[in-house]
Amino acid sequence: MKTADLFSAENESNAKDSAPLAERMRPQTISEYSGQPHLLGQGCLLRSSIAEDKLFSMILWGPPGSGKTTLARILANDTKSNFVSFSAVLSGVKEIRLVLDEARDIWKNKNKKTVLFVDEIHRFNKAQQDAFLPHVESGLITLIGATTENPSFEIIAPLLSRTRVLLLKPFSEDDLIAIIERALKDEKKGLGKASITADTEAIRYIAGIADGDARNALNSLEAIASLAQALPQDKRIITIKFVQEALQKKALLYDKDGEEHYNLISTFHKSMRGSDPDATLYWLGRMLTAGEDPLYIARRMVRFASEDVGNADPQALCVAIAARDAFHFMGMPEGELALAQAAVYLATATKSNSLYTGYNKVKEIINKTGYLPVPLHIRNAPTKLMKELDYGKDYKYAHNYADAYTPQEYLPEKLKGQIFYQPTESGYEKIIKEQMAIWQKKMENSAADK
Repeated sequence: MKTADLFSAENESNAKDSAPLAERMRPQTISEYSGQPHLLGQGCLLRSSIAEDKLFSMILWGPPGSGKTTLARILANDTKSNFVSFSAVLSGVKEIRLVLDEARDIWKNKNKKTVLFVDEIHRFNKAQQDAFLPHVESGLITLIGATTENPSFEIIAPLLSRTRVLLLKPFSEDDLIAIIERALKDEKKGLGKASITADTEAIRYIAGIADGDARNALNSLEAIASLAQALPQDKRIITIKFVQEALQKKALLYDKDGEEHYNLISTFHKSMRGSDPDATLYWLGRMLTAGEDPLYIARRMVRFASEDVGNADPQALCVAIAARDAFHFMGMPEGELALAQAAVYLATATKSNSLYTGYNKVKEIINKTGYLPVPLHIRNAPTKLMKELDYGKDYKYAHNYADAYTPQEYLPEKLKGQIFYQPTESGYEKIIKEQMAIWQKKMENSAADK
């Protein structure tokens, strides 16, 4: 795989001119980059590593349009490194080996580091990810992987231990406004030569509906601008009405701070929590009519099913997921009814926040206690050595006992007796609570017998 240009200088220039606006406006330096202040602010880890030319291997984890590819290119440029990019969707072990061979040649002949950017790295299987390990460890390559999926589940542990996971957040509305304004003014790469102006309300609206995605915002702006350019030069003014007509979306009645968007989703959530199906349907209808992303609403309902209903009605989560899948399958407008069905089910379901409260306690105590060793008797013992070290010794296999239960400690020693989940008397949780009381009694009797 060669990193040399595939086009002549003239063809490459033409390709850049015809590239989508989002590609043309891709920042080239840290000073041009908007957002991610927790990574790129003064004194922050990533900015310091660039300043000191000590770039490290990393996994950039964030939603689509959060600037992962752009940031990787900037890191390579600012550290004077050879930059190689490919997608895990299109490449395999063969391509990886070619890149590694070229990295060796460049290091040997030019004493230049290679930054290898792998987009959608979560799509590589274990064997493909394994191929990077020795070369990341030796320093032959600086690996920058980008993923929208949780690295804990998608990236092999040995590779995670050799990289740092950096979380990229969706762009704030102010970041997106700055990106849009820059694109409108930039005469070289943006729309500056088109004599297009946009009022503040329209720019804020475009930023608001982009949902933190810079690529989405610029794609919308490009579509709007293409229509504006068909107008006489003195009428190329983008208003919020023009934006809505161009994108065929109605406004969510945003105020200057976008507050109404959050008011509506908050009111919808609180109506479900308050068990009011009529208000729930009304606010759902208000959001859908206004053009809110239906899948955003579906995500909020899935969250609600676990946070506010939980095990009082375990079926609630199934209904919420089914509504999301049904909307995926049917789209608008047919899919709206599936969302309405789920919303009413959640509003009328028995409520409990015990699961939410219990899990928050778990996170709090993990932050306080850090790593606590797994008790020996419940450790996995697949090898002879582990068995000799008493891994799994005295473990009691629950199915060998009546009702598939026997008193046994599963928490770390320091947390023995700690209670996180306290079910209520509501719905199915009442059954769970009764069963837990039986187990607790057996545990107490067992302790008394010792």
